[in-house]
Parts: sequence; C-alpha cells; structure tokens
Amino acid sequence: MHAKSDSDVTSLAPSSPRSPKRPVYYVQSPSRDSNDGDKSSTMHATPAFNSPMESPSHPSYGRHSRASSTSRVSGTLKGSRKRGNDKGWPECKVIEEEGDYDGLYGEKGFSRRCQILMALFGFIVIFSIFCLILWGASRPYKARVSVKSLAVHNFYFGEGSDMTGVPTKMVTMNCSVRMSVYNPATFFGIHVSSDAVNLMYSEITVATGQLKKYYQPRKSNRIVLVNLQGVKVPLYGAGASLAVDNTNGGVPMTLVFDVRSRGNVVGMLVRTKHWRHVNCSLVVDSRKTKPITLKASSCAY
Repeated sequence: MHAKSDSDVTSLAPSSPRSPKRPVYYVQSPSRDSNDGDKSSTMHATPAFNSPMESPSHPSYGRHSRASSTSRVSGTLKGSRKRGNDKGWPECKVIEEEGDYDGLYGEKGFSRRCQILMALFGFIVIFSIFCLILWGASRPYKARVSVKSLAVHNFYFGEGSDMTGVPTKMVTMNCSVRMSVYNPATFFGIHVSSDAVNLMYSEITVATGQLKKYYQPRKSNRIVLVNLQGVKVPLYGAGASLAVDNTNGGVPMTLVFDVRSRGNVVGMLVRTKHWRHVNCSLVVDSRKTKPITLKASSCAY
C-alpha cells in the first residue's frame, strides 16, 4: 500500500472529470463466539476516499461510522443469541405463562358459575318433589258437609201475574238452612264457599241463597246458616199441584247446592281444591213453624 499526500489528491481531482475506480479495503474482525472455537471472521468492505472530507476521521461522517459499528454489533449479538438457542438453552416465555394463568382463572370462574346453577337447579327439583308429596298427601282431606235442618219462616202462595202480565199461581218463601262443615286436614286450613243454594219444587226454584265464604282452621267443625228467600215466584202449571200437596199435609221439595273448599298447603304454590254436591229431599208444611230435621238418609253427598 502507498500513502498519498494532500497535494497529490488535490492535483488529481481537477485533471480528470471521472475519477478512477476506487480501491476497496476489507477489514477483518474476529467473531464474538470465541468460546465455540469458531475462527471464522466477518468481512466488511471499506471504500477508499479521494479527499480528507470523505475520510472517516472527519466529524461530519462520525454518525455513519458509529451506525455501521452498531449494526455490526447488533447483528453479531443476534447471531450469537440464535446459535445459543440451537445449543439447547432453555427459553423463558413469560408472556405465554401469564396467558395460561388467565385461562386457568377463567376456567375456575366458569366452573363456579356452573356449581351455582347446579345447586339452584337441585334446590328447585327437591322443592318441587316436596311440594308434589304434600299435594298428594292433601288430596284425601275433603270437607265433610252435613245438612242438619231447615227452618221455614214464611210460606205463602196465591194468585198473581208475572212480569209479562200472565196470570198464574205465585209463592213467597223465607227460610234458613242449618248445616255442619268439618275440616279433617291435619296440617292446613280451608276456605269454604258454595254455589247458589236452591230450594226447588217440581224443577222450579222457589227460594235461593248462598253460603258466604269463610276460613276454617284444620281439624275443626263449624255450624253455618244460609238464608233462602223467594218473593212472588211464578209457578205456572205447577201451581195447581202445589195447592193440592199443601192440603194433603205437605209440599215435597228438594234442596240442591254445591260446597267448595280450597286449602293453601304451601302458601299460593301448593293448593288443594274439593267440591261436594248436596241433594236433600224434604216436605214443607205451611202450617208448621218448627224446624224440619233432616236425617242422614234424606241427603246424598
């Protein structure tokens, strides 16, 4: 190699517009992986400069020199790191492990929700079975009704006309029915009511009334009264036979009604309902005011 002076460089620059091909210098640097015994070297091309301004020693080109050296160092580190992994060095994947923990916590939360839902479903099933058992146990407990007597307060019949002006026999009657209601249930009370209580003659209702709704406790017996009343009830063709029957000692009549009972076994969730049809036959005499006692054989329940 020959060193050039500043005067030679200055004299050559203006003489030839096209400068000759610049010689290329190669710098050999040892590999950083000296422990492996690898003696291979990395070759970097360094061009020659025609003037002192193009020299690397000039401050304006210091940044490029440092950048190139930095790139060489970083490239060497990347290569050594990669070769280190090829040797079997363990790799730490911290981010992936944190993701696994998050997934594990998510699974725990999902299983907890499943346990809550399963417990709720199990409670509903057990409670439903319990309510079904109570409902089945309450079915045999029907309210027992027994008609005791019928007291006639007023009983009149005579000639009259209906609302359209048709002449016919008419009857006016006022009476009361005495009956007993027994609740045999051992663990719930009942609400007792009835449909219309009708006193009929030859399929004509001559007096009617209704049992007022009330509550009856468990294992209890109660006597109730129902007032029946009929005012100027037209009899039409049955009026003639009514007069004959009353003359012969009494008018045959029929007492018909339905008794309803409802028991709240478990509040409003479990209910039991029963009804009983009552049909009693009796004879009414307008000349007697004594209550008519009804025998057990006179009524059908």
